[in-house]
Amino acid sequence: MSEIRFTTREIGSLAKPGWRVKSVSGRPVGSEDVEEARRWGERLGVEGRERLFELLAKGEGFTKEERAEIQDFAALYAIRLLESAGLDVVYDGEQRRSEMYDHVARHARGFESRGTVRSFDNKYYTKAAVVERPRVESPYDLEEFLFVREHTDRVVKVPFTGAYTILDWSYDEYYAAGSMLGASASRRAEARRAFGLDVAREVIRPNVEGLVEAGAGWVQIDEPAATTRPEEVPLVVETFNATREGIDARTSMHICFSDYACLFPHIEDLVDCYELQLEFANRDSREPGRKQEDRPGYAILEKFAESAWDGRIGLGVLDIHTNFIEPAELVRDRILHAADVLGPERIEVNPDCGLRTRTWEVAYEKLSNMVEGARLAERAINGS
Repeated sequence: MSEIRFTTREIGSLAKPGWRVKSVSGRPVGSEDVEEARRWGERLGVEGRERLFELLAKGEGFTKEERAEIQDFAALYAIRLLESAGLDVVYDGEQRRSEMYDHVARHARGFESRGTVRSFDNKYYTKAAVVERPRVESPYDLEEFLFVREHTDRVVKVPFTGAYTILDWSYDEYYAAGSMLGASASRRAEARRAFGLDVAREVIRPNVEGLVEAGAGWVQIDEPAATTRPEEVPLVVETFNATREGIDARTSMHICFSDYACLFPHIEDLVDCYELQLEFANRDSREPGRKQEDRPGYAILEKFAESAWDGRIGLGVLDIHTNFIEPAELVRDRILHAADVLGPERIEVNPDCGLRTRTWEVAYEKLSNMVEGARLAERAINGS
């Protein structure tokens, strides 16, 4: 067997620095924000950071060009943070995006805002209604991708909110219009399927195609809503395949905080899905050990081992909802247990989800230990 190497990466967004949030939203930037920018800029060795300090010293009244420059710096800081933590695959922590759902609805035609709703904890998103057939005129994440690619020599993976989540998190005032009251279950299902497939083909895929044509080699479809309605998991698979169709790039799917038992046997119909990135750590013990009884959070892996779907698992080894810094040895044992169940060649390593609810200090410590844990696991398997 060739030497095992566990690829490490983040799979969601990072928190946005206060100086980025305030300057872009039109709020005053204080001396404490400038100091934060200075502290992290020097710690990460961000090139050209003196220009950022100069910009932020203005305090308020930033022009459009200055806000764009500050957003560039936020993206650069995030790239350098992920690189410094030792990750093999990086992105910009979605520093330019407002929120994963709103980001898509705002760029696509056919959606109208209907107000703010709570998603989890104290996080909110602006929910929209689809009012006509959705579509995009051009790829909306191209500038973001080109910036990342220009500023790193690491592998780049681009995240996209998936079509099913857009469907499930939207009000439907077009496909189901006039048919919901008294409509049959099959009619309602038909409307949701048409909505989901149109988002996949007319919104997400054109964006993905544009980035792949520009050089993107790895696409991550985020579907946090995948198992919200267990009976619609086949539709999740169908919209993934519709998005994936004709795309010449590695494509994976990220599903967080779900009952993964709902995925079986439907994932066997996924077409060319390189990997499923999943969460486990938040339900696991913090005690060391690689035996099955030591790792209760990873019990569902047995079903993946039995499934005919033989793609890779992006193994969540960090609980993103706590400030607990997982020791590298705990990360190692979680990886080794998963390797025992699935085989090490099917394992790659990530947090349970994005670390945007943690401070950069906590995120950095967690990610650094994750990378160290992956290296410890490799040495345990490779014997070196």
